[in-house]
Amino acid sequence: MSGFPAEEAFERPRDFTGRYSRRARGVGRHPIKLRRRWTLGVAVFAAVALPAFAEPNGLGGGWDRFSIADAGTQEPSVLPMPFEQSGASFPGSAFYYLDTDAAPLRIGEGIRSDADDTVSGPTLGAGPTARALDVLGRIDNSGVDRSRALQCLTAAIYYEAASEPDAGQRAVAQVVLNRVAHPAYPKSVCGVVYEGSERPTGCQFSFTCDGALARRPQAMFWDRAENVARQALSGYVYAPVGLATHYHTVQVSPYWAPSLNYLGTIGAHRFYSMRGAAGAPATFRYAYFGGEPMAAPHRRDDSSGAAAAAAALDPLAVQRAFGLTAEPAVAKEAPAAQAAPTMVPVYSSQVEDRGGDSLYRAKNLPGSQGIKAEYANSGRWIANPGN
Repeated sequence: MSGFPAEEAFERPRDFTGRYSRRARGVGRHPIKLRRRWTLGVAVFAAVALPAFAEPNGLGGGWDRFSIADAGTQEPSVLPMPFEQSGASFPGSAFYYLDTDAAPLRIGEGIRSDADDTVSGPTLGAGPTARALDVLGRIDNSGVDRSRALQCLTAAIYYEAASEPDAGQRAVAQVVLNRVAHPAYPKSVCGVVYEGSERPTGCQFSFTCDGALARRPQAMFWDRAENVARQALSGYVYAPVGLATHYHTVQVSPYWAPSLNYLGTIGAHRFYSMRGAAGAPATFRYAYFGGEPMAAPHRRDDSSGAAAAAAALDPLAVQRAFGLTAEPAVAKEAPAAQAAPTMVPVYSSQVEDRGGDSLYRAKNLPGSQGIKAEYANSGRWIANPGN
């Protein structure tokens, strides 16, 4: 056996082990399939793409789609759109052109109110007008007066006329500035706006003492009122209200209304100027000296001195202080016409025997003794609202 020991005599080494790697069925064939698929995909892409790249551009230039980024090649001209060509316009083509120079609206601009925007009145805009009062243009190194005046006038416009049209807001601002120029009122914007706010019934502008300041203003409407206030404090004069120093809403009828000059109605407010020397143009001094107080209501004061100061702000008292002694007479009620004599009906003798006219008189209607005293005059016309 060529010197080898017999098979049964062969002894396997003890450290010999056989390791065989087992491969899952079909795993060895996957790379071949992937290569075939990639080859087929590339061939299909080449068959589709190459004719497209080799196709002429169709413009008669003779160049193909591979001539990319050629600086010497002139770019083809872009034909204008049909509505841009002369004689090729059509109805509505103007809407394709946009005005890019128009500035976008700022916050608060473009807001319109549902209130009446008409300006009407017997002497509205016909009498003397106010002069410019440039508050923001005054030299104020610290800027305190400017910021306080702007805040106070903005608050007056917002709380008094936030829902008013532009004309109504400008009219309110002009009334405030007219009072600044009048010697009977404070010489500052905040002083005029918050005058009388120390008393619950003595404030000149109701929002300063009726709790309206507790409501947080809406930013959009506040910015709108601030724009109007900034224009007024920069010298803008709203001429239609003239020298008006008072106004009230159309829902109320204050006692002083018949004693002042009614100028007209703007939006929901009726505007008045004072009579006599108190409302004369020479009385107003449109000069601003600064010294704005805090832009806040005054501390409550129910003393007799505060009551006397509030009484002095009465428009009738102001007119008397400037020499107006004859107050206009309040129209009295016309005397009631004498009732025509009632005709006595004629009844037959049988009806007369049973009682005559008394048979037809109402006797069982409920009496008026059950009506409360505060409602006894309900429905009666009040000739003088102050009574």
